[in-house]
Amino acid sequence: IAASAPAGIANFALFSFFIGVGSYVNTFVAQYHGANRPQRVGRAVWQGLYFTIIASFLVVLVHPFAADFFRLVGHPEGVQQQETAYFSMLLFGAPAAIITAVVGSFFSGLGRPWIIFWADVMATLINVVLDYVLIFGRAGFPEMGIAGAGLATVIAVSVAALFLLAHFFSEENAREYATRRAWRYERELFGRLLRYGAPNGLQVVLEVSAFAFFIFLMGRVGVVELAATNIAFNINSLVFMPMIGMMTAVTTLVGQSLGQDKPADAERLTWSAFHIGMTFFASLCFVYFFFPGLFLMPFLMNMDASAFQPVAAIARKLLRFVAVYSIFDAMNMIFSAALKGAGDTRFVAKTTIRLAWLVMTIPSIVVWYFFGKGIFWLWGFVTLYVIGLGIFFLVRFQTGIWKTMRVIESDVTEDRS
Repeated sequence: IAASAPAGIANFALFSFFIGVGSYVNTFVAQYHGANRPQRVGRAVWQGLYFTIIASFLVVLVHPFAADFFRLVGHPEGVQQQETAYFSMLLFGAPAAIITAVVGSFFSGLGRPWIIFWADVMATLINVVLDYVLIFGRAGFPEMGIAGAGLATVIAVSVAALFLLAHFFSEENAREYATRRAWRYERELFGRLLRYGAPNGLQVVLEVSAFAFFIFLMGRVGVVELAATNIAFNINSLVFMPMIGMMTAVTTLVGQSLGQDKPADAERLTWSAFHIGMTFFASLCFVYFFFPGLFLMPFLMNMDASAFQPVAAIARKLLRFVAVYSIFDAMNMIFSAALKGAGDTRFVAKTTIRLAWLVMTIPSIVVWYFFGKGIFWLWGFVTLYVIGLGIFFLVRFQTGIWKTMRVIESDVTEDRS
């Protein structure tokens, strides 16, 4: 438990910039689709695939330096070994993860989430089965431990990428969106993808890096505190991950509405999504705050209850922090998604980066290193960070500046080659 979150978040931080740029294809597809320019849809996705080739090469080059990196972080030696094994294995899945982000954006941008859903279901089932087989050495396979968990994830995400590519190149999509013909590199469109997607990618990588730094710092505080933090973040994913899907929906529908020059529709659907998200967050966070023990029960499986008790005692208190900041996280996620759907990526990036480091990361370092404050002070800064994001993005959304923004060209000659 102590090793999985630092290694996983370090891996994601490494290629999250490329994921952020690749996934921004969604906004291009949504606006082209809303503007009824289907031939430009396939061309936009192909620019994202070209970007994937460059990104994959750069990410894999990091592999030889994994052990040195975790040695520098300074966690206990046993944790370092586990972190290095997991991180090194996950690196091999980076190309497939980026392809999944790009091609998945084709379907989400068109408003076809079910294909992505089935790709994720298939990948999850494969991951679960292979986790059991590879971690514990079942069905004749060697016992690989945490490296087996990484290999299972790599295989699962690779299958999902192939599944999405097969549907992307289907006869129907090739005919309607030129997914097979529109393969040529287009310098201006590729440049526009980078211009709007790079701030999105930079926001993701620096925000994830700030959280990675926070988790690494928690490892310096203590292994028990690190394990409790990892558990709290894992439980937080019960509200966070479903809202990722809601964010994609908001970005898509705002993009389609603006492509049709209907900003009022974009504003109305954003508020509808916020009401849905707030209801969902509030309901689950009520249980987080008053019944935290319910969420800790799965972690007791195959563990010594007495050894787990110190971790559980801290995790219960951390879930109350999660309950407080998650209400503002609904504001953060929905309104930032709407701004991204319009193309307001620079504001989102600047705000997120500044708050992540000035409100969360740097104060955490100061109070721990200079004043010897512990885990609850550090989690207090995480809470303030999320609250700040929610307020800033709400205010920006209400200004209405985003209503005049577009990422697609205003006048285009359809490319039917």
